[in-house]
Amino acid sequence: MSWYEKTELGKITDYGQSYNPDLLCPLQRAEGREQLGLVVDNLPFYGVDIWHNYEASWLNAKGKPEVAIVQMLFPAESPCLIESKSLKLYFNSLNFKKFDSKSDFTALLTRDLSQAAGVEVTIKLISVEDAADVHRLTGICLDELDIEFNNFQLNPDYLCCHETSEYVSEVVYSHLLRSNCPVTNQPDWGSLHISYKGRAIDHEGLLRYIVSFREHNDFHEQCVERVFADIMRLCQPEKLTVQAYYTRRGGLDINPFRSNYEQLPSLQRLVRQ
Repeated sequence: MSWYEKTELGKITDYGQSYNPDLLCPLQRAEGREQLGLVVDNLPFYGVDIWHNYEASWLNAKGKPEVAIVQMLFPAESPCLIESKSLKLYFNSLNFKKFDSKSDFTALLTRDLSQAAGVEVTIKLISVEDAADVHRLTGICLDELDIEFNNFQLNPDYLCCHETSEYVSEVVYSHLLRSNCPVTNQPDWGSLHISYKGRAIDHEGLLRYIVSFREHNDFHEQCVERVFADIMRLCQPEKLTVQAYYTRRGGLDINPFRSNYEQLPSLQRLVRQ
């Protein structure tokens, strides 16, 4: 059975009211990484996948509904990522389950998601009243470049460095990232933030590369690892960080972070999230 046959993607779904951790669908990261030439036991980056669920709800001991934003940090070294629709269904199965305290709710999430991912997952509840203001990306916005596009097929060959450029430390970003679900082909929209130290990367080529994801089918996490691997292979920076901020689908946003020198990803959300 293929991985997508194990998921609920593209299927009519029964939204039950009983807690069911078996709804979670773990998918092996190894297959996608092997396609990129990444050695699973010797990854060239530190990473974490930052998820937010804006539709989390459960019942307190008296049966009164509670709500919160749930922040989830999945380490990139985990053997599995969680298919997003299955995570949504899992959270929905908690909507009518009673908990004595918020800490009990958090403990259950930690146990179930850690078991599915294969490593310890960090869970934090954020009160709706305490939610942080939206964040603006810093650096050079590539979207202002006046470029004509006529090819939307993924093409890493757009990536290149200026031949005579000196080493630079630079931060660039784009809001033009679009990739697609590998099963349903639904578009996933996001912003991409890249910081690096090395020979100056050609901005026009980098923007063409980002836009070339427009018809590419892959999971959010694998798209970011592909960007990281392609830039390292073709531009060979000394230091590199890539973080994507994907917009919500079904109340969930996913923000993969990969870096060979930083270990503190941005946990803030953008205006489209």
